[in-house]
Amino acid sequence: MDRQQEFVLRTLEEREIRFVRLWFTDVLGYLKSVAVAPAEIEAAFAEGIGFDGSAVQGFARVFESDMLAKPDPATFQVFPWANDAGPDSARMFCDITMPDGSPSWADPRHVLRRTLSKAADMGFTFYTHPEIEFFLLKDLPTDGSAPEPADHGGYFDLSTHDVAHDFRREAVFALEAMGISVEFSHHEVAPGQQEIDLRYADALSMADNIMTLRHVVREIALSQGVYATFMPKPFTDQPGSAMHTHVSLFEGDRNAFHHASDPVGLSQTGRSFVAGLLQHAVEITAVTNQWVNSYRRLVAGGEAPSSVCWGRANRSALVRLPSYKPGKANSTRVEIRSPDSACNPYLAFALMLAAGLRGIEKGYVLPPEAEDDVWSLTDTERLAAGYDDLPHSLDAALRAMEGSELVAETLGEHTFDFFLRNKRAEWADYRGQVTPFELSRYLPVL
Repeated sequence: MDRQQEFVLRTLEEREIRFVRLWFTDVLGYLKSVAVAPAEIEAAFAEGIGFDGSAVQGFARVFESDMLAKPDPATFQVFPWANDAGPDSARMFCDITMPDGSPSWADPRHVLRRTLSKAADMGFTFYTHPEIEFFLLKDLPTDGSAPEPADHGGYFDLSTHDVAHDFRREAVFALEAMGISVEFSHHEVAPGQQEIDLRYADALSMADNIMTLRHVVREIALSQGVYATFMPKPFTDQPGSAMHTHVSLFEGDRNAFHHASDPVGLSQTGRSFVAGLLQHAVEITAVTNQWVNSYRRLVAGGEAPSSVCWGRANRSALVRLPSYKPGKANSTRVEIRSPDSACNPYLAFALMLAAGLRGIEKGYVLPPEAEDDVWSLTDTERLAAGYDDLPHSLDAALRAMEGSELVAETLGEHTFDFFLRNKRAEWADYRGQVTPFELSRYLPVL
């Protein structure tokens, strides 16, 4: 037994923790949980907890359903609140394996681990820093009617008597108590819209942190009588919820993206990484923006990118080079602005990294910078500038993904195939719906 496992067992005893929640995610990014008594944890470390993989989205076919969830002791954290599990409960993320101990190819954590291993073989560590947006609603409509935001604040607004103010404070306290460092929290542009920015970490830890944040945010919201949603665009006339993701590669303690004498501060490695992101942006969009509703957000002028281009201070670009601290080597990074906060972070990070690494491997050349407001350009002007459009629908994104060797290789055959089948079914369900827009526009006149 290693020292981290011993620490977990000792903490369980000292804190008199009653239940441990073992967490993992399915291919779509839904969080799964099984509660285990502390007395069973030592055996879980050694042997795992068996479950029916065929009952979990994308994990296994019915004839290969026996799977094991093996808790990762490095992810152990005690919840900062009492709940129905008792005065104290804790959680650990799990790695999913087959009965022979081999990794499950459908485990999103394994997909990301595999891509991180490739980066490590090239000498890189991949760090991410997400800005996670979401909405607080007064309640959850169950009849399909429009939701109502929990507040009427705007960007960076401060109101000491506002539910959002108290919510953000409690959410940050809870995340910090679980060892998740928060860099910023503030009110976003739209009424009810919040943002919590997590301090940068290695990509696997950050994906775990994002899943934890979603759970914590929902728990805190419910305790305050409101509802939290990470739906990409719940309001027609307001911006959607993004997960702008800042990324960087390090070689040991050195930022591999930084080059002091380069006009934009990027090394050749950084330039090729960004070129890889741009080259493969369209084909990875089905994963970074995986829901039908995601494409309500990716429209020109909606505070989200709609074209494939890069720029420095240009927030209309897909990839942006922030310059908050020019000259500071370790702060050099690139910001990917397309992902929304409802994606599966394990798969999204894996594909962002894979696209960038492909650019480095193949020596992709960075195209010219977009200096204009891309949202204001006509279709003809965007075409003349050489900017491809991001997919306009889930269907278009799936068609691009289907032909992508990069996505198939990164996700693995099983996950790639399941994701496409599941999302095609979602698109088919959506296409068959008669929307309120159609009824209000056409019923009176046709």
